[in-house]
Amino acid sequence: MTAKLIYVTAGSAAEAETIASQVVEERLAACANILGAATSIYWWEDKLTKDSETVFILKTTAELVDQAVAKILALHSYDCPAVVVLDIEKGNPEFLNWIDKNTL
Repeated sequence: MTAKLIYVTAGSAAEAETIASQVVEERLAACANILGAATSIYWWEDKLTKDSETVFILKTTAELVDQAVAKILALHSYDCPAVVVLDIEKGNPEFLNWIDKNTL
């Protein structure tokens, strides 16, 4: 089993909670951490933009990444949401096994 982190930003804490809850409820991820408010500065439609967003991280397996990302994109309100998958190279073996046991 290869564990993965999925980093996501959402337009509000409520949206982050809705998306994270559904992904975890469907066992596409073992858990989510909603980190809270962040200030994002980025280019959008040729304009420098500054917004408040909510960051959340999901823990899942390599086998479920595509399904989890598809679910996030289906639920997300943004035209181009930030959804980034990161490898977990090492960690607490008990925790990594827990991720595996609590996903599909």
